[in-house]
Amino acid sequence: MSEQVNALCDQLIKAVNVMMDTESSQRYRLEALKFCEEFKEKCPICVPCGFKLAEKTQPPIIRHFGLQILEHCVKFRWNNMPQREKVNLKNNVMGLISNGIRPILEEESHIKDVLSRIVVEMIKREWPQHWPDMLKELESLTKQGEAQTELVMFILLRLAEDVVTFQTLPTQRRRDIQQTLTQNMENIFNFLLNILQQNVNKYRKMKTDPTQEIKAKAYCRVGVAALNTLAGYIDWVALVHITNDNCRLLEMLCLLLSEAELQLEAAECLLIAVSRKGKLEDRKPLMILFGDVAMHYILSAAQPADGAGLTERHYIFLKRLCQVLSALGSQLCALLASDVDVETPANLGKYLEAFLAFTTHPSQFLRSSTQVTWGSLFRHEVLSKDPMTMAITSKYVRASMTNLVKVGFPSKTDSPSCEYSRADFDGDEDFNAFFNSFRAQQGEVVRNACKLIPLETFQMAGEWLQYQLNTPIDIGPTTSKTAEGLCCIFSPSYVQWEAMTFFTESVVSQLIKFVDKEKLPVDQGMELLQAVLNYETRDPLILSCVLTNVSTLFPFVNFRPEFLPQVLSKLFSSVTFEVIEESKAPRTRAVKNVRRHACSSIIKMCRDYPQLILPCFEMLYSHVKRLFSNELLLTQMEKCALMEALVLISNQFKNYEKQKAFLEELMAPVSSRWLSEEMTQVLLDPTLFLSFVGADVKVSGIIDDPTGINRSRISFCVYTILGVVKRARWPSDLEEAKAGGFVDGYAPNGNPIYRNPCAEQVRKLLHNLLALIRTHNNLFLPENLAKLSETFTKAFDMMDVEKNAILGLPQPLLDLYDAPVYKTALERMQGFFCTLYDNCFHILGNAGQSLQQDFYTIDGLAGQLITSAFINLANVPDYRLRPMLRVFVKQLVLSCPPEYYNTLMCPILGPLFAYLLQRLTQKWQVINQRSCLCNSEDEPPEDNPMSQEMLDEQLVRLLTREVMDLLSVCCIVKRGSEAAGAKEGELEEEDMMATDASQAPQPATNTLDELTELGKCLLKNEDICTTFLTTAYSSLSWKDTITCQRMTTQVCWPLLKQVISGSLLADAVTWFYGAVLRGLQMHGQHEGCNTALIQLAFFIYETLRPRFPELRTVMEQVPQIQMDCLDQFDLKVLNPGQQKTADKKRKDIFKRLISGTVGKPLGQQFKKEVHIKNLPSLFKKNKSEPTVETLDSNSAGLATLFSPNPDDI
Repeated sequence: MSEQVNALCDQLIKAVNVMMDTESSQRYRLEALKFCEEFKEKCPICVPCGFKLAEKTQPPIIRHFGLQILEHCVKFRWNNMPQREKVNLKNNVMGLISNGIRPILEEESHIKDVLSRIVVEMIKREWPQHWPDMLKELESLTKQGEAQTELVMFILLRLAEDVVTFQTLPTQRRRDIQQTLTQNMENIFNFLLNILQQNVNKYRKMKTDPTQEIKAKAYCRVGVAALNTLAGYIDWVALVHITNDNCRLLEMLCLLLSEAELQLEAAECLLIAVSRKGKLEDRKPLMILFGDVAMHYILSAAQPADGAGLTERHYIFLKRLCQVLSALGSQLCALLASDVDVETPANLGKYLEAFLAFTTHPSQFLRSSTQVTWGSLFRHEVLSKDPMTMAITSKYVRASMTNLVKVGFPSKTDSPSCEYSRADFDGDEDFNAFFNSFRAQQGEVVRNACKLIPLETFQMAGEWLQYQLNTPIDIGPTTSKTAEGLCCIFSPSYVQWEAMTFFTESVVSQLIKFVDKEKLPVDQGMELLQAVLNYETRDPLILSCVLTNVSTLFPFVNFRPEFLPQVLSKLFSSVTFEVIEESKAPRTRAVKNVRRHACSSIIKMCRDYPQLILPCFEMLYSHVKRLFSNELLLTQMEKCALMEALVLISNQFKNYEKQKAFLEELMAPVSSRWLSEEMTQVLLDPTLFLSFVGADVKVSGIIDDPTGINRSRISFCVYTILGVVKRARWPSDLEEAKAGGFVDGYAPNGNPIYRNPCAEQVRKLLHNLLALIRTHNNLFLPENLAKLSETFTKAFDMMDVEKNAILGLPQPLLDLYDAPVYKTALERMQGFFCTLYDNCFHILGNAGQSLQQDFYTIDGLAGQLITSAFINLANVPDYRLRPMLRVFVKQLVLSCPPEYYNTLMCPILGPLFAYLLQRLTQKWQVINQRSCLCNSEDEPPEDNPMSQEMLDEQLVRLLTREVMDLLSVCCIVKRGSEAAGAKEGELEEEDMMATDASQAPQPATNTLDELTELGKCLLKNEDICTTFLTTAYSSLSWKDTITCQRMTTQVCWPLLKQVISGSLLADAVTWFYGAVLRGLQMHGQHEGCNTALIQLAFFIYETLRPRFPELRTVMEQVPQIQMDCLDQFDLKVLNPGQQKTADKKRKDIFKRLISGTVGKPLGQQFKKEVHIKNLPSLFKKNKSEPTVETLDSNSAGLATLFSPNPDDI
């Protein structure tokens, strides 16, 4: 036997050396790997070979492989091992720990790791039932030396991780072990604390003695291991163990904060402890950390931070310490806001000063880590009124003025923050994304602080604003590329202006909102506004900040209306801003932003203060007309913005005829051009349209575009129609609306029917708008695509910015912010088609809400929409179909009055959803069979096939979500957070689904309450009902977890419940049920989907099984189903009168029945399964019994298997 073992070990050593040798060829390496793997799987003498290889005389690589063999035997052969072999293996492993490892500082960490894994794997299979003295054996090992003690710490830590944190074992075994750990926790904690205290004491004694350096390091290493092990338990044990013995543990951790070699691990333990949730009464002892001793050690540990410079370990420690203080603040806020008897700590002032030190630290990350707690303190009902908090608030606000300045880019050296940023961020773009989020967070906290000391914060903002106005511009070393003397986004002056502007905006908004009008510092506010209006600059970046300050201070004009003309003059001069007059070069992004900013400010003022601006309407109107007289002076978007501002003010006429006359005059130029014979022909004919916009002409380079003016005029017409439809409204007050002539009768339900003064004008223009939409859809026909010139073959493709958004790629940092935006002819054409398409559907989406009856009473509206917006959808790409569904169809559904459901909604939605179901089904089939179909593609993508494939697949996902969202809006009443969480974009969608992960569909008491009126109407039509149900249930097995979860939790059950009482076919029922099981196969690996799908399957089976025996047939096909359990479950379902099983228990039984359908993630599909057998159940013990000593000898069976026997070791 020994000769065979020696021979095999020699072969294994050679194989391992071949695998690890960098000079080995791939072929030899694979052969060696195959030999080793076959040995582990098949050799009957694995265990002796493993121990032979694991001897400490062997090299570390060989020892590690030997221990891996032993681990493999425990994990995969344990259940088939004879009892004697198990005993022998266990004893030899314990012997190896006693005598077969090197001293603690010499032993390799991977050897320690695998040894601890082997012991934990045995514990998971045998403790406590068959190895009752395991804890005593581990305790005895700690008496043999530091190396053994460290290994015991590793074993206890890994056990806690596997059982509690990762839960990598069967439920019953996990419960047995966790229950026993909990019962023994007092002993375990005392054991860990004693190990920690003994080794720390020895370390402290010896660390000052140079002759004992090695011994001191050994004790320190054990101390670190003990702290790491404690960290694995503190997170989940009962709080009483953490606060036992007058908070001995917390006291020790605070003391260790002053030990450089142990402070990081101590801080991590402390952080876990003070972050604990649970009953507030149980958390009260944590307030001891606000005591003199604890606070002294915490503050002392924080103080040497600044002078020490940046060392990685110490910086990580500072982060943990900052988190500890944050968590302490959170606990204090929670306890003081509760019924628990807790007083404001006497050391609150010290705590706040320490916390403020982190807020003023050079590290931007540390500054950001304090913000959430500051916000909680400033919002707290009790703490916010405390004199110490009030005193610190102004200091915080002062600190935030520095913190809002965007400095600390990793690539730069212009701030102490840069060094820390290099440790925290991958690059400038990473830092930029972080800082934008940090600034928004700070803004929220500053606003909370402003509520406490509004006048003081306004004084600070005013001082900072005045300082910036009087300070010469410092452009710094990096200058603008446009002209000499202009700032770039990194210039010192610009970053100060930007921060000051953000701060002032945050402060003034709260001042106006929360301070009584009589107490507002109007004189000071007007003085600041006057100074801003008088400030002149030709720097676009600085001017943009100036405009924001004008908007911020504008509310003060309410008290001094005579300043309004000055404000408008400042804004209008910025609408036409140019750095270099008469320049032929395209405008820079900074210049474009200034002009857009000015337009947005005018719109915002007209929207928020229309009554204030109404007296200046004529001046405003004449100024706009003057600007419009030069067609090239403004872009189409800028013109439209100014028109929107005029329309907003006209809403204050509160006179239907007067506003209608004004809108007719305003839109006259647009109407005449839009309805001209030439434009009508162009909009009707795709060929003429392509020629008119220049898409059929080959161009080279960036030149004057002769057809650019045509595109510009079409865009202006569409922008104008959209602006008027969005902004023109009747008075919100019914009496004012009646008096102004806006009410045109009353609906059957008694609601007034309003008429929009723009309705007549817009209705005239709708015919040509629908023609344009029809033409645009037809442009995707192959014959029209062929008419595109070589330059514009990709004119209908997505723009790069759209692709990046879909793929989730970050936008690059704008280093070229001040460079002229040179667009290629293709980019300009793509932008034109994309914006035009979106805006056309925005008009239709807003028309119902804006025009109301005037829109819905258009003759043959359904037919007109079907033959324009919904024509040729088969050729319209996914990225154009998405906005159509979101901005048009969804808005139409939301705004349509019930009396038009049958005549408008049913004719549109029935065919639309039937088509969308067919389209999505085909696309998901292609994705599922991609590997089979990839060779049959006609034209593989030219640039990057992999990226294109990802883009196409993601587009299908996003389109699917859009369709399902529309289906949900049509049918399901959204309640509470669902309605509030209605998505605006995909990012919000992801966030919403993250919060939905734990939800599951709940049985509704009444389907009628869940369905919208439109949903009830649509589901009366059998074809539409079938389409909706098929769409909802098909989506469950498409590869999109968000769609699956949303449909399962919100739509599938309410729709099916609606038809249950009708004449359902058995085939349909089995298909619905099968669809849910297919969804489980596809998405069951995801916890949120798993819960929701099992719940849905349970509802269907329990509700429909009595009527449809065919469901039993489907269940019989579930893999690994236990027929006897299915028979019992069916018996209860079919005899509900006899059923006394609790609802939760029935669901658990059902969950086990269909567990075979749950799909595995790809990474788990080919993994060899580890089987851990359940042991005899533990006897229930009295709660007073703290430990599990032994089990009944008559029934324990193998209970003495691992009894310690000195002869065996």
